[in-house]
Amino acid sequence: MTQRILIRFALAEERQALEALQWRASLPNEAYRDLLLAHLDAITLPLAQIEAHQVVVAEIDDRVVGFAAIAPRDDGDIDLDGLFVEPDAWKSGIGTGLVQRCRQLAIKAGAGALMVVANPQALGFYHSCGFVVIGTTQTRFGAGTLMRLALA
Repeated sequence: MTQRILIRFALAEERQALEALQWRASLPNEAYRDLLLAHLDAITLPLAQIEAHQVVVAEIDDRVVGFAAIAPRDDGDIDLDGLFVEPDAWKSGIGTGLVQRCRQLAIKAGAGALMVVANPQALGFYHSCGFVVIGTTQTRFGAGTLMRLALA
């Protein structure tokens, strides 16, 4: 039986719960665990981003199981600023659904591409969503793989 995934805009009052979800989704990644724990400020979800309708959540049976955030770029494209799914819901289509909703929002905003900085463990996922590697970029945690999803 397939579960129905509802994707909607995040609510301001969900901010702390979404940050907690981000921790749960991030800490299993051993490559970044120590860095995250040393930089607790790395996991924040700005209220302004939620209020600007730049954060979407995925629900199954009224349970929030993931969220994604987008951010406009100076070049007119849109960054996929964050994508997090509850570990017990990985590989169930939630991440793909969130990427597709962010893609729709980017198109609506007039962007030509959705961009993401992917960690090595997520490269296959982003490839499966249609992103292509266009280079690397520096992040606070080291070099990251820059990927692009054309929207045309």
